[in-house]
Amino acid sequence: MIDGTICLEEASEKVLSNEVKKARFFSSRSESGDNIKSQNKADARAPNDAKPADAARKDKNAQGSDNIITIRGLRKVYKLGRERVVALDHIDLDIKRGEICCILGTSGSGKTTLLNMMAGLERPTRGYVIIDGVNVTKTSERKMAKFRQEVLGFVFQSYNLLNTHTALENVALPLTFKGVPRRKREKIARKMLADVGLKGHIRHKPSQMSGGQQQRVGIARAFVARPKVVFADEPTGNLDSKTTIEIMELMTSIARKNGLTLVIVTHDTEIAAYADRIIRLLDGNIVSDLPNPNPKIAVGGGEAPEPAEADESELNKADGKDFPNETVPVTT
Repeated sequence: MIDGTICLEEASEKVLSNEVKKARFFSSRSESGDNIKSQNKADARAPNDAKPADAARKDKNAQGSDNIITIRGLRKVYKLGRERVVALDHIDLDIKRGEICCILGTSGSGKTTLLNMMAGLERPTRGYVIIDGVNVTKTSERKMAKFRQEVLGFVFQSYNLLNTHTALENVALPLTFKGVPRRKREKIARKMLADVGLKGHIRHKPSQMSGGQQQRVGIARAFVARPKVVFADEPTGNLDSKTTIEIMELMTSIARKNGLTLVIVTHDTEIAAYADRIIRLLDGNIVSDLPNPNPKIAVGGGEAPEPAEADESELNKADGKDFPNETVPVTT
């Protein structure tokens, strides 16, 4: 008999995967099309090789405690018929632990492709990305899925909530994948929802919430498992100006209070103003990388919610006995 917990995780992960695909997870193909229009740039000499493994190991060892993300020689070329489109030309980048960093660029600049590479969703043509000591460009998809669960969080422009799940269930989902017992994960998710101002909406489904409320659920889900790095892809693209300010203040204040690394991808300079550092991309290259001496902070002194505490042992092991009330498929 297969453990019911495993079946639950597999079923939930399958549903989430389908929802994410429908939402065009990070829209990598869309940006590739934008690159064709904006660049129309051929590169017949782009080799399909990576930097030698020993060099990657050297950078991994040199990464030290200050940098959580190290990128070297990153290049991505899409082959479209006889044409080669250079989405990323040559990217070298370090991002420090606890830094709020903005990757700023217009459509077709390569910013979404870069985010895909950092998240391990696409393989580069050349170069590599190291996050928290792991070379994500060389990690298998199975191991990468586990790595995302443990280290990364995501905030999406289109929210990517499960339409059939309540706010509570959506926020608890990352904890479900980690094997946190039901009572424990629901307690953590409730606190997180209260912290983002949705205490009265825990039983609401996405169709019963506004765009701003849905994005608050998305933020709660991204931070609930206490990731080391959170990627935010155009997090306010579907929101009005007032809600945009609320969401940016909420997201950045959580990251600052808890010393988490936040990487925001946007085309909007107003959003970039919340970051400690602004990196501008154009035609697949970094054209400027400057600190922001006066980042915007939350009005009222930055009183930020803290991701709910969870016992580390609870976050890293599953026990089938802890799911007594779940309805799960059981295979014999």
